[in-house]
Amino acid sequence: MKGTLLFVSAFALLLVGHAVRANPDDALPVWAYPVNPPGLKPAPDDGSLKRVPNSNAAYTMTQIRDLFSPPDWHPSSHPAMPDVVGRGSKPGQFPCGFCHLPNGLGRPENSSLAGLSAEYIAQQVADFRSGARRSSEPASLPVNLMVAVAKAVSDEDAKIAAAYFAGLKPVPWIRVVETDTVPKTKVGGWMLIADGSGAMEPIGQRIIEMPEDLERTELRDSASGFIAYVPVGSLQRGEALTASGNGKTTPCAICHGADLKGLGPVPGLAGRSPSYIVRQLYDIKHGTRDGQWTALMKSVVSGLSQEDMVSIAAYTASLKP
Repeated sequence: MKGTLLFVSAFALLLVGHAVRANPDDALPVWAYPVNPPGLKPAPDDGSLKRVPNSNAAYTMTQIRDLFSPPDWHPSSHPAMPDVVGRGSKPGQFPCGFCHLPNGLGRPENSSLAGLSAEYIAQQVADFRSGARRSSEPASLPVNLMVAVAKAVSDEDAKIAAAYFAGLKPVPWIRVVETDTVPKTKVGGWMLIADGSGAMEPIGQRIIEMPEDLERTELRDSASGFIAYVPVGSLQRGEALTASGNGKTTPCAICHGADLKGLGPVPGLAGRSPSYIVRQLYDIKHGTRDGQWTALMKSVVSGLSQEDMVSIAAYTASLKP
């Protein structure tokens, strides 16, 4: 009898474990965590000078890809960059402006920093350094690079960078479009891009965030933004969730401000990358993002389904930052 009970118990645990794994809300939303395919390499540099609209600058692809000296196509659009943002303040330290761009607007694979409070930005650097903040996708190079940068940067330089980005004004950067079908995509440069076939597919419960102009994005043009395709009806659902919680969560305005543009050290949500927002909600729910203020979010996200996360991210991305 004892052996039978042990077998039944083990079988029950197996069924429970299978049910947990089968739950789509526990499955990693891979579209929000793009990972470059193995062996993907950039095209060789032909040595020609590249240009973008409304800029007098010119760079080769080798210069554009230089992690230690990000291209600055539009220097008049932002204040002078401190070394920690524009060149790296010491050997081996990547400058913040390469990934987050000189104007702080960022890209889908990382984060927009423009206009966030300096206190919040500095705390996130500390959380990446301590291991409190990481990614649910261990192969995420952007997050792994951020961890390396956080461990290398001094507290003083982190404060300088935080003050620089906090002083920038966020502007509309992402165009949100509700649709039932989207271009078929592949991963390139740690983001989703059209696969070149011209084929379309159902969007399902996904957000497909892509460059408006792939060539300009590959040139790291800080004046060329992104388009986010979102499921039909997600904006209305997201507005209801953020406003009232719909019995599933806490209204976002309580902490993030009535206009969702941030409140003190609490970050703004309006106009931010929806892929990024989904990643943060998922990471917090699944315990891979922690830190000083994250504990306040755990109860907020615990009842959210992935459809809810998609709706919230779609709606907040559609707002003016």
